[in-house]
Amino acid sequence: MTDDTTENAAPVDFVIIEFPEGQQNFSGEVIDELVRLVDAGTIRLVDAIVLVKDIDGGVDATELSDLEGLGPLEAIAAELAEFLAADDVADLAAAMDPGSVAGVIVYENLWAAPFAAAARRAGGRLIADGRIHSQDIADALEAEAAFEQEAAQREDV
Repeated sequence: MTDDTTENAAPVDFVIIEFPEGQQNFSGEVIDELVRLVDAGTIRLVDAIVLVKDIDGGVDATELSDLEGLGPLEAIAAELAEFLAADDVADLAAAMDPGSVAGVIVYENLWAAPFAAAARRAGGRLIADGRIHSQDIADALEAEAAFEQEAAQREDV
């Protein structure tokens, strides 16, 4: 492989973060963390949209670059590729609960590019990948803590 674009390609992921109705607490912290990841060169933001699903199931999708008042995210939003198509948006919105708001980001894992390039140069090829979602990890840790607390209470009896 001599094509520099191919040689330095990094994996691209997407996440959709839902904020259920009545549980939204937008303080700017999420934006700050996203900007920190981009500024550190950990990720390159490819696309970002905000989805709003009304109680009747209707969905309004807004590209991040079309929003106002983005503050530190404004420069990043101006360079987005608008990667997601209408069908993608519909599929993502189907996972949302009515009355919720969701942020969708598509990002390139820049941190992985050197490793991926080295693996390709060595003749390797990706044959599978996967992810353990952070919510699953948090749920498992909470369940383990609750189990340990119950066990400790039984010992005290």
